[in-house]
Amino acid sequence: MSRHLLLLPAPEAEWARLPAQEHEKGMRSHEQLHRDLAAGGHRLVTSAPLRPSADAISMRPDGAGGTLVTDGPFTESVEQVVGFYLVDTEDRADLVRICTEFAARGDLVEFRDVVADGEHDHAGEGS
Repeated sequence: MSRHLLLLPAPEAEWARLPAQEHEKGMRSHEQLHRDLAAGGHRLVTSAPLRPSADAISMRPDGAGGTLVTDGPFTESVEQVVGFYLVDTEDRADLVRICTEFAARGDLVEFRDVVADGEHDHAGEGS
């Protein structure tokens, strides 16, 4: 069984301006994603929307052994991560297919493999 994190980036300001019917369309797409995950035998561990990025608190090393704490996200960009799904699956290819169909309905998806217990991932070391 492998675990995958589906990050949902979106332009927060643009989303806030969309009419109610677009929000409804988005909710129906998420409901379809839930059905597709279940039908494919994928286990949804958890999912949630996130509060706006303006409410984030960012923490980074200050280079002197301390921490620099700032309000807001790490980077200013058009798109922010607005939600996520954490999914366990035996069939990564099918999960990618389902996410591709979800994206085709209008959602952005960043598909990330979670490093398994005992597996070493050196890409993030030192950061």
